[in-house]
Amino acid sequence: MNPLPNLFLADLGPELVLTPKTVREACQTVRRNREAWLTQLRTRQIAEIIGYTAEQWLDPQNGLRLRALAEAPAQIGVSSTTLARGLDHFFRQLTPENLEGLVAQDLGDTRRLDEFTGGPIELRTGRTAIARRPELLGHITAGNLPIPALQSITLGLLLRSAQFIKCATGASLLPRLFAHSLALTEPRIGSCLELAEWPRGASDLEEAFFSEVQCLTATGSDAMLEDVRRRVPLHIRFVGYGHRVSFAYVTSDMLTTYSVKRVIRDLASDVTAWNQLGCLSPHVVYVQDDGVHSPESIAEMLAEELARREIEDPRGDIPVAEAAAIASRRSIYQMRAGSSLDTVEKLKVDTAFRDMPGGVRIWESPGSTAWTVVYDNDPRFEFSCLNRFIYVKPVHQLAEVLRYAEPIRHQVSTVAVAALDHRLTDLARDLARWGVARVCPVGRMQEPPLAWRHDGRPTLGDLIQWTDLESP
Repeated sequence: MNPLPNLFLADLGPELVLTPKTVREACQTVRRNREAWLTQLRTRQIAEIIGYTAEQWLDPQNGLRLRALAEAPAQIGVSSTTLARGLDHFFRQLTPENLEGLVAQDLGDTRRLDEFTGGPIELRTGRTAIARRPELLGHITAGNLPIPALQSITLGLLLRSAQFIKCATGASLLPRLFAHSLALTEPRIGSCLELAEWPRGASDLEEAFFSEVQCLTATGSDAMLEDVRRRVPLHIRFVGYGHRVSFAYVTSDMLTTYSVKRVIRDLASDVTAWNQLGCLSPHVVYVQDDGVHSPESIAEMLAEELARREIEDPRGDIPVAEAAAIASRRSIYQMRAGSSLDTVEKLKVDTAFRDMPGGVRIWESPGSTAWTVVYDNDPRFEFSCLNRFIYVKPVHQLAEVLRYAEPIRHQVSTVAVAALDHRLTDLARDLARWGVARVCPVGRMQEPPLAWRHDGRPTLGDLIQWTDLESP
């Protein structure tokens, strides 16, 4: 394929030697361009530009989409089928109506970014307010998944801020393709964006970057966020998204012959989406143990479904180190499973396998590390090694799940629940009290709505400041 036009620093490739001066000048340029044009747009106009660009990405013959599906899987470590599914979900949500709905949800009124306005309580006290967006919004993106970077760019455009996106090394392709698609829709948007790559630890470049932005978002490990937070000047608004984990809970009500097949399909969708690499992917599936189907049989059915998914939606190649980690983890559970079966034989006890202390079974893809299901009678939360490696654990009720997940309580992002409608609200209330930021049905863990509150915080509200106007 032909190389991309050199619109952004990241288009120039690794041969480009960045200097602090280059970074500062790039920041100042996009800020000037934003003031000359982007600030003149109203919310509806920018929402329509974003929506039109999203429509192009949904066209199977779109050149930038085809390029993404051809080149990005090798960088991310997913198959083109998995990537296409994730991109389609993201871009289907970028409609003008959804974007305006996000503004209304977070700011109270779609006009908040354009003019002084007020809600009923404000107007009764003679007040109105306007949301002030950053002139230059900076982003430090992670390299494991592309969607958070694309969403960051989208939010910045909705605010009509100039943006400088510092991409993870070797992970700029999809953000660049998205930025190029926006520039094709409206060339002046391209002049308000900048993307660059540099290795972590280039403190001189980062200091130049930090000195120019008014607001900085960062996605990555907790250690990385803490390091950045220490070095960002106090007057700059900093929004960090650190390491989070998620799990699923299946109630016995959903384990009937009528419902169980759908539950298994939905669980498999959560495990295969982005190969479990995101913070919203499940590490463990907790299954209530008094249903028609036992948790062990659920694990076996899930393994069968993952085997089918591997045919139609293969995991794709992963780094050697990650494959070795899966093989090592498998060997531990293979030994534990063998020990558990020996114990059953020696005791000659007619008992359910799940009732045995230390009961373990493992199912795995033959000849590869493509998928793994471990049934483990120990209900303590276990971190998966990801790439479609999932634990299934039996529990009596949700309170037991929360007790055994207590060590990771403040790291939990999403809990997917399979339950009857009349029970879901009560379960969600218990999860909310425990501190969970998002509760969703199984099958939708990696498909949050556009307006979801990331880590329980307002998506746009974290990025803006307010000016109040008090009437005479």
